[in-house]
Amino acid sequence: MFEENYKFQYYLYLFQKHFRKVLLGLFLLILILTSVKTIGPEEEGVVLYVGQYNRTVEPGLSFILPFGIERMYKIPVQRQLKQEFGFRTANTGNNTRYSSENFADESLMLTGDLNLANVEWVVQYRIVNSYYYLFRVRDAEKALHDMSESAMRKIVGDRTVNEVLTVGRQEVATSVEVLLQKMCEEYENGIRIDQVVLQDVNPPEPVKPSFNAVNQAQQERETLINQAEADYNRIIPRARGEADETVQLAEAYALTRINGATGEADRFTSLYQEYAKAPEVTKKRIYLETMERILPKIGTKVIVDERGNNVLPLLNLDQQQPKSNP
Repeated sequence: MFEENYKFQYYLYLFQKHFRKVLLGLFLLILILTSVKTIGPEEEGVVLYVGQYNRTVEPGLSFILPFGIERMYKIPVQRQLKQEFGFRTANTGNNTRYSSENFADESLMLTGDLNLANVEWVVQYRIVNSYYYLFRVRDAEKALHDMSESAMRKIVGDRTVNEVLTVGRQEVATSVEVLLQKMCEEYENGIRIDQVVLQDVNPPEPVKPSFNAVNQAQQERETLINQAEADYNRIIPRARGEADETVQLAEAYALTRINGATGEADRFTSLYQEYAKAPEVTKKRIYLETMERILPKIGTKVIVDERGNNVLPLLNLDQQQPKSNP
């Protein structure tokens, strides 16, 4: 009992002796923790003095007034942020996992032709003005979430369900991006929209099989159209080439015939002109040339006079004599 009282008195003595040092150490620790701030390379610090904006601090080591006199908010102005709609990413990496919760209240929306579509999308954005981000809009993140959902519902509501599900997806994303950026500028929330990406667009589960059947039929139709266009592009040029070839052959044949007829006409004209100059001589020459062409084609030849009295059976007309060079 005496030993326990002695130890207690001893510890109490040590505490009283070093109380000021302990108190000073705690004071210095709190001072350092509340006055020394480190700002990352992708951030900037917004300093409030007694709840009022005072200054903006660049990345690096900074000092502020301790004990809550000044407070600092670190804003990631150089980092791309994102908000997800209709789904949530639970874990990123090699095997991305998504939350199993149901977010149909923000993704299920009505199209322009009064059909339902389950639209999942991502808004990628950056904070470009930390002052506007903190003080112009209360809870800028939630405001951006509400604006994104409102913009998407407006754009989807102006289009048919087929446009949203198929060919109009990129146009929807671009239109939402433009509209959302315009809303951010009107609200002056200090946010710039980098991109809006439609993650997935599906019909509601009860009618999903019917929509899939319609999409399959449309794809088959497009396939048949593409095949028909391919056949058209293969057959029509070949037929045109064959037609052009036939036309060219006909033109060549016509040109040959015309040139031949022209030559024959010129020959006849030349012959007639010679005949007009010396009719008897020309007649005799034509006769002899004609007989020269005809007689070699006849078989056995017998020459008689007009009355048939004189016969020349020994005249050798079967053999063609070689033409002598002039």
